[in-house]
Amino acid sequence: MTRRTETLWSPGADPDAQMLAYTIGDDREVDRALLRWDVLGSLAHVEALAGGGIISARERDRMRRALRAALAAVDAGTLTIGPAHEDGHSAVEFWLTREHGDVGERLHAGRSRNDQVALDLRLLLRDRVLALHEQVLTVAEALLAFASQHRRVVWPGFTHQRIAMPSSAGAWAAGYAEQLLDAADAVAGLWPRLDRSPLGSAAGYGVPLPLDRMAAARALGFRGLDQVVTTVQGARGQLEAAALFWCLEAARPLSRFSADVILYSSDEFGWLVLPDRFSTGSSIMPQKRNPDLFELTRGRSAALEGDLVTVMALTRGLPGGYHRDFQLLKGPLLRGLDRTAESLAMLATVIPALGVDRARAAAALRPEVYATDEAMRLVRDGVPFRRAYREVAGAVKAGREMPVVAPAGVLASRRSVGGLGNLGLPALRTRSRAARAWAGREQRRITAALERLRGRAPR
Repeated sequence: MTRRTETLWSPGADPDAQMLAYTIGDDREVDRALLRWDVLGSLAHVEALAGGGIISARERDRMRRALRAALAAVDAGTLTIGPAHEDGHSAVEFWLTREHGDVGERLHAGRSRNDQVALDLRLLLRDRVLALHEQVLTVAEALLAFASQHRRVVWPGFTHQRIAMPSSAGAWAAGYAEQLLDAADAVAGLWPRLDRSPLGSAAGYGVPLPLDRMAAARALGFRGLDQVVTTVQGARGQLEAAALFWCLEAARPLSRFSADVILYSSDEFGWLVLPDRFSTGSSIMPQKRNPDLFELTRGRSAALEGDLVTVMALTRGLPGGYHRDFQLLKGPLLRGLDRTAESLAMLATVIPALGVDRARAAAALRPEVYATDEAMRLVRDGVPFRRAYREVAGAVKAGREMPVVAPAGVLASRRSVGGLGNLGLPALRTRSRAARAWAGREQRRITAALERLRGRAPR
């Protein structure tokens, strides 16, 4: 016999089973990632109720004890979302009602599932973005270490997929590291939006109760509020899209880096060496070792872009207020966050293991790669650049080989800041340390607030 699904909105009613299954969709699975945040948000709502005089101090203490027990049950795996629950909110409320009587029934006063889920997502995003920010910095630092180790290895640079000028393994890796540091810095544009509490906006229009919204915000470690109650539902989808776009800022460099590794480690190039433990084999060709992890990193970046497009399409053209379409935002958001985390974790592991074949890199430096060096030599001798350019172009066209410049000479002639011989790695490491220091301060502030909320630290 199928157990009837319990809902928060139709006590005693008997909704059509097919309709209920359709409207619930994958909410049970998705809400498992939000369950812990839902209980923490409920603890903060208790502070808003108490701060507004809606419940007594005695009632507040009773609700706190019940919700802290609920949080322990979530952590222990005994409070879960089952087939009888419509979503995570109903799982928590029915558990509280069963275990602690009318606490579960009283808790929802002044609150809607609409501002509950907005808060749950805000708390999850704040936590996940800080974790992703740390991962971005870890990969950037791995690339800086690679750049330092191989800074003297010269190989060709390309434009239009044609050999252009000398580059280096160090410049290649440091360039991607700087792009990731830029992505880490870009969190500053997203963070203030994550650091505001939506709780107290209810279904989008507030409630006729004197809720202390700032008490709830402070309890969760937020610096402020989504000030106007209509902002919360009116902006649904925008915050999810902003978070995924920030993820893309990190994923795009990872994708292009992966494409380079695939190319540079191929049989035709051979500049990079991918250890066997980070490659896969063929089911039919015994000699093959394949760079699957880099191909999948490239693919995950494309899929992440699809997650972003899905979020943007879901909210396109919707009028103001809440719409059930918003339920479908959670899946692509969580998938996008997971894809980003998986890619960063994999590259943080594999980059330190990448090898460089110096002989293959040097052999790729065909004479024409030094054409620009020859033109600049003439410039240093006083020849106007356009004349030097034409002279060298004519020599190349006539089949004359360019003078070869030794790797040490290539590096020595490029001493401008950021050039092959002066990559500026200390400045990039300073940026990484500063970004880590900011994230550490934010994490400590948030953790302290949540520990107080859980009753684990003095209030």
